[in-house]
Order: sequence, then C-alpha cells, then structure tokens
Amino acid sequence: MTTDAAVTVAVETLSEQRCFGGVQGVYRHAAAMTGTPMNFGVFVPPGEGPFPVLWFLAGLTCTEQNFITKAGAQRVAAELGVMLIAPDTSPRGEGVPDDPAYDFGQGAGFYLDATEAPWAANFRMRSYLEDELPALIAAWFPQADMARQGIMGHSMGGHGALTMALRDPGRFASVSVFAPIVAPMRCPWGEKALGGYLGPDRAMWRAYDACALIEDGARVRSILVDQGDADAFLTEQLKPELLADACRAAGIDLTLRMQPGYDHGYYFIASFIADHLRWHAERLR
Repeated sequence: MTTDAAVTVAVETLSEQRCFGGVQGVYRHAAAMTGTPMNFGVFVPPGEGPFPVLWFLAGLTCTEQNFITKAGAQRVAAELGVMLIAPDTSPRGEGVPDDPAYDFGQGAGFYLDATEAPWAANFRMRSYLEDELPALIAAWFPQADMARQGIMGHSMGGHGALTMALRDPGRFASVSVFAPIVAPMRCPWGEKALGGYLGPDRAMWRAYDACALIEDGARVRSILVDQGDADAFLTEQLKPELLADACRAAGIDLTLRMQPGYDHGYYFIASFIADHLRWHAERLR
C-alpha cells in the first residue's frame, strides 16, 4: 500500500487526551489487508518532531488498549521524544472467524498472514503491519520519522517483534521484547497457531519463528529481552534459552535479563519499560 493510497483512507479519531505534554490518541480506519476496521494507538510526544517511531506489539487476548493504559510508557517517551504506535493484535468484528480458545482467532493474530480457510481472508497481520499501517502513519502523522523505527513486543507480540525485525533489519534499527515466544515451532501456543493459520507444512512456519529465522541466516545487531523467572509460561511456552542458543551461534548481541519474582503481566512490563525506551532511544538517534 503506497503512502498516496494511505492519504485517501479515512482515519476516525476515537479519542485524544493530553498526556505528559503530548497527545495519546486512539484511531480507527478501514484496513484493506484485513477487510475490517482496525484500531491503533499513537502517542505523539511534545514538540514538533520529527520523532523516531517505536512500535509495541501486544500479546494474546490484548487490544491496542493494554499497552496504552497499563505499561506507563508515555512519561519516558515524552522525555525522550519518541512516538509510540500500538496496533491491535488481530482483525475483529462480525463476520470475522473466531475460535472459543483464547490462544487462537480474534485477539490472537500471531502477526502472520494466514493461508488456511477460513482465516486467510482476514488474518493478514503481517501485511497490515509491514505495509498498510506504516504507510498510514507516514501519511497522517507528519511528526513521524519513518527512517528511524524500532519495535517492541510482549509474549505473542514479542514473537511478532522479533520476527518482523529479523525479516526486515533495514526498517528496524532496534528490537526489544518482554517474555517473548521465541520458538513457536517448539511450543504448544505456536504449534497450534502456525498449524491452524498456515497448514501442516512446517517449512512455511519458519518465517514466523525467531530461532528458525536466525538459523536460516536472518540477523539483527542486538536484542534486549526481559523475562520474569516467576512467569507461569516460562518453561512450556517461552523458552528463552532457545533464543540465547540461536543468538550465540549466530553472533547476535543478546541481552537476556531474567528478572527475579516477576510474572507475565503488565506490572512486569511497567517495571522495565523505561529501560527499554531508553535502550531504543540510544539506537534511534
């Protein structure tokens, strides 16, 4: 989707509030890639810009609201002069296929382009985030410096952030994650999602697995990971040691911080979000 096309798309303002001298807004547009309305949040720091752009991809069951309302990121982003973009995690609405389980269907898009029916018609979050939404941001938010982009994520969104950065290191100058799914081909959440959305051919899954991408030659300069050691999903679903092994073999500079006593939730994210914002800001200068 070109920037010119994005200009013609109507963007509805759902809310805008003053926040630490900047503006926290929530917006909606008709997304061509998903065939649905899509919400997204934008925090514009005080000043005229241009500002580096930092994306945050949320996890299972989340919307754009979780990061906006729970992470406490705006204060430090305002201080650093960083614009924050918080997309939704999947297409939603009447006629969009769903599943009764929390880890599949609406709220669980896994940041991929589905190829299996009935998901393929709407679940195209990879194309939405790689093409459509960035063009829309560039067209509608002139303060955004799209030449300086970083990406963060949590859990399923950590998987999305890692895979997007590894597939396109020219776009993202920095990547950091909280409690990410690092090897979805080797955990129950990932095997269910990749099999359901992409079918049984595991070779197709590798583009959506950070460890597999690294094994296949994808590289980023450095990665910051925070992981709580009291996270209930640590052993079965998250497996950060697999990312550590892959980065060590590939020569990628990985900072993996195991945080004592922290679980999987947003209190954990709020405790370390300032570190991540400052880490990105150094790399987005």
